[in-house]
Amino acid sequence: MAQVVVMPQLGNTVESCLVTTWLVAVGDTVEAGTLLCEIETDKSAMEVPSGVAGTVLALLAEEGDDVPVKQAIAVVGAVGDSVDEALAAAGQAAPASEPTVEPAAEPTGSATTPVPGVTPPSAVPTAGGAAVSPRARGVAAGAGIAADRLAGSGPGGRVITRDVEAAIAAGPGLTAGARAAADGFLPGAVGTGIGGRVTRADLAAAAGDGSSAEMTTPVVPGHASVATGFPGAFTDAPLKGVRKVIAERMMASLATSAQLTYTATAPAAALLALRKRLKGAADPELSSVTVGDLVGYAAVKTLARHAVVNAHLSDGVLRTFASVHLGMAVDTPRGLLVPTLRFSDTMTLRQFSTLSKNLAMEAIGGSISPDLLSGATFTVSNLGAFGIESFTPLLNVPQVAILGVDAIFPRAVIHADGGVGAEQRIGFSLTADHRVIDGADAARYLKDLCAAVADIDLTVLG
Repeated sequence: MAQVVVMPQLGNTVESCLVTTWLVAVGDTVEAGTLLCEIETDKSAMEVPSGVAGTVLALLAEEGDDVPVKQAIAVVGAVGDSVDEALAAAGQAAPASEPTVEPAAEPTGSATTPVPGVTPPSAVPTAGGAAVSPRARGVAAGAGIAADRLAGSGPGGRVITRDVEAAIAAGPGLTAGARAAADGFLPGAVGTGIGGRVTRADLAAAAGDGSSAEMTTPVVPGHASVATGFPGAFTDAPLKGVRKVIAERMMASLATSAQLTYTATAPAAALLALRKRLKGAADPELSSVTVGDLVGYAAVKTLARHAVVNAHLSDGVLRTFASVHLGMAVDTPRGLLVPTLRFSDTMTLRQFSTLSKNLAMEAIGGSISPDLLSGATFTVSNLGAFGIESFTPLLNVPQVAILGVDAIFPRAVIHADGGVGAEQRIGFSLTADHRVIDGADAARYLKDLCAAVADIDLTVLG
């Protein structure tokens, strides 16, 4: 009997994963170690092996689907095995939006006979009224394509996402007005509308009733255009995977909290002097301590006196924490990730620096456990290395505060004797949820943080 491959659980807190890329197709022969697909949680990625040898009989999710852990994503077995029986034996069911694809009969030589296990997509318009999966309908709407006019390659002729993608590759979509004026695509029509869509004017031009002044080659989402007029070349890249999750969370952060940013600066002379001394240390762990490590360490130590800043707000309940679990914003190839340095308030500077670097490298390499990408009680985001002197970091809800670390820059100063000079200062941008953190609360935290940075030697010793 065929075997069911399920979505693995990448951590105790992970409830679902995104299927980002299928590495096999229905009908492919695989070994136990063959990689079937690439998946992502909201912040990390991995590859899923087959775990069983045989023929891929069904792929039960599409690229971009968010699949619950332990739910079936594929069926592997011998040609002729029943997908339904395998799913039933495993206590699984095929997703309603994308039915499973059973292997087809052996080819008989006819040009229209399908290859075993593979149903080729078609972009040829039909007479209309075809059944369309919800995901395919959404993709079609975004591309200006009448999905119910396509020939479906799914079971029973159902139109699925790959049919829409084939139609997009075959030619431009239609605007609403053009769709009403034409029964499907018009051969020869070149789209000059937004995203390369065919307008009514383009239909008229293709029929010999007019012409279009400026034309741009139809654009396939995710590919660059070849422009011959206004607005010039461009590339359409739909948001997906981690980037899509980040976009959704940033919008949710702004929509569900009352965010206000406060800024302050602190003298950086002691900070730079200590960094210089540590850099010359014989101990490699101490010599690798950075200005960012020192500032993060000071931020954690300061939180001990400001419980309302080290808190979560969820469903009208404010939860303050006795320990500090520091979230560190890390720039990675897949986008912004925020590893959590658990119980950071109990660490020495050496431990803080070493563990934070280890977490950052795991995040960048994509090997970090998803469990370490959640649970932070306060976050630090450092853009100082890029020369940013002030910015507005967004809350990582349900956290109620996030600290932005700005660049170190020279600033004019008047000395006690009346002389004018310059001193190095470092900037901080604290974004706080005004529902629970008043301006005075935020100001007190920043004031204490600036004092801790100004006397960083004492902060480290304390």
